[in-house]
Amino acid sequence: MTDTASDPSTLGRRAFLWSTAVAAAAPIMTEATLAHAKLASQRMGVLPPDAVIINANENPLGPSKAALEAITKIAPLGGRYDRTGIQATFVNTYAAQHGLKPENVAVYAGSSEPLHYTVLAYTSPTRSLVTADPSYESPVVAAAVTKAPVHKVPLTAAIGHDVKAMVAADPSAGVIYICNPNNPTGTITPREDILWALENKPAGSLLLVDEAYIHLSDEQSVVDMVAAGKELIILRTFSKIYGMAGIRCGIAMGRPDLLAKLEPYLQNQMPVTALAAAHASITDPDLIPARKKWLADTRNETFAWLKANGYKLVGEPKSNCFMIQTGRDAHSVIAALQAQNVYIGRVWPVWPNAVRVSVGTPDDMAKFRTAFKKVMDAPATAAIPAATQVAVGGAGRGAFLS
Repeated sequence: MTDTASDPSTLGRRAFLWSTAVAAAAPIMTEATLAHAKLASQRMGVLPPDAVIINANENPLGPSKAALEAITKIAPLGGRYDRTGIQATFVNTYAAQHGLKPENVAVYAGSSEPLHYTVLAYTSPTRSLVTADPSYESPVVAAAVTKAPVHKVPLTAAIGHDVKAMVAADPSAGVIYICNPNNPTGTITPREDILWALENKPAGSLLLVDEAYIHLSDEQSVVDMVAAGKELIILRTFSKIYGMAGIRCGIAMGRPDLLAKLEPYLQNQMPVTALAAAHASITDPDLIPARKKWLADTRNETFAWLKANGYKLVGEPKSNCFMIQTGRDAHSVIAALQAQNVYIGRVWPVWPNAVRVSVGTPDDMAKFRTAFKKVMDAPATAAIPAATQVAVGGAGRGAFLS
């Protein structure tokens, strides 16, 4: 009889499952996590009900009418796990809309989970993470768990990803992360640049393309590269254009063998309400164009005002966030705006004088403009960086937001 308790193969499997479970238990950074950490560092609890909250790239429109109706209809079945097949229906519909097979699509509670798991699966102390600087911080937090080296590559003069520098950063790169449109800048990296990176990346490395904000821009996706069997994973979320940040649904798309490496990091049952809302959202042909126009109109009104008043916008943002170079310590600007009941995003250390602003409602943006002019018309105050640096990766992991 084999002693399974001491059988090397059994022990190996147990060790693998234990190590992946521990890794998966590490904090998964989302926009909400980072925004809340910033406020917590300032000892701020629940914000006032009349606050202008444009700090987490949320969609103030919320879920569509069809999504809300779908939630209401399926909510009475919330006492059960998915017994109606709504997840399969959603996956099949989503795959068909994007020219993919169902096995190319994995569903998660938001896109932060598969982002985190991809970095855990494909990086190590000898396989680095390559990312732009500034860009979304979550991959860096995950790389700290695997003790992977991190190469931060400055953006181009056009405020896009410098794909040639990123590809050249490390011949042993595990993951090259491209957020397009980028967070925090809202700027575009052209499709042809991403395709160049895909064809020229180091052998064995994975291109991770985060398209959380793609529907807010006119840029063409690279999802067709998944259908072509290329070595990349694409992330999508329902938190942005679809207004479901608090409901949680996201997608990872890739070859089945690439997605399979994420499976050991655990995937919980999806809420039936999120699945129903997501399916209703993607089957509404008017949702994306209508919301895209609404957001662009609101965004462009603020851009015109910024330019007319001599404020420096960073690049040409095409998303629901943008950055402004303030010419003074960004932390002090954030604090002064908060005194006006306006809450904007955090600071990226590489650009200590730039602030990120999310696009809210027209009323939100009107209040932001009034408060921002008041702050910028006043004399600059002393820099206050130390009190607002927060460890987001846990003790000893060395990942911080400003």
